[in-house]
Amino acid sequence: DFKKKMPKRFFMEGVSEQSIIGLSAGLALEGFKPYVNTIATFITRRCFEQVAIDLCLHNLPVKLIGNGGGLVYAPLGPTHQAIEDISIMRALPNMTIIAPCDAVEMKKLVRKTVNYKGPVYIRLARGGDKIITKSSENINLGQGSLKVTPDEHLFITTGVMTQLAIEASEILIKKHKIKCGVIHLGTIKPLDKQILSKWIPKVKKIITVEENVLMGGFGSSILEFTNDNFPEHSSKISRIGLQDSFIENYGNQDSLLKNNNLTVENLINKILN
Repeated sequence: DFKKKMPKRFFMEGVSEQSIIGLSAGLALEGFKPYVNTIATFITRRCFEQVAIDLCLHNLPVKLIGNGGGLVYAPLGPTHQAIEDISIMRALPNMTIIAPCDAVEMKKLVRKTVNYKGPVYIRLARGGDKIITKSSENINLGQGSLKVTPDEHLFITTGVMTQLAIEASEILIKKHKIKCGVIHLGTIKPLDKQILSKWIPKVKKIITVEENVLMGGFGSSILEFTNDNFPEHSSKISRIGLQDSFIENYGNQDSLLKNNNLTVENLINKILN
């Protein structure tokens, strides 16, 4: 559809991710605003050096759209499972990272990236997820969202894991009379320091949730922020995510999430324990 409507703005470069990054850097230097779209593993692992040197070093306004963040490409195995893309992109200076929780937030955030200076990594899920973002909600880059107000317990999440956290929160209040809050950070880097500074000191227990390896991932960024700003509160944080290993099993995304304890049940048990 894009090619038919805007043929002069569409380029299909095939299986040559490193070259696509170089091409997009050249276009950006000439005043264009390129968006590069491909499978998340290939736009992070395969062309890491080009992203670092061609885009981040020059702080160019190239937007990288990573399709299938996390375990979306479960049937294709570890070559296609983007389980460390957050960790990879977090390490790059000048890189902004966003992970929308649903299609509504995705549309709002992507529009905000058009005039955003510097490279942005947009981590997309499989699509078709439950809509939890209000159409009237004001969405901005670098701004988090309080989905459920906490009492003593709090989930801090990103991407579609916010869906699990909200469902777990609803069950906790209904069955166990535990009011567990949910903060969604659609922007992973930079973090919303204001919302974190407000709520981290107020609650007794925090659990971060991510569809990424724990090593250097989203939860690590929350721990780092807390250690740097509220070191006395660091011990209240636990993390839920993928372990430091490649995924051995094949299946669909839901089955692999279950095999790796990224489930509503595990979130509930973590709070109860």
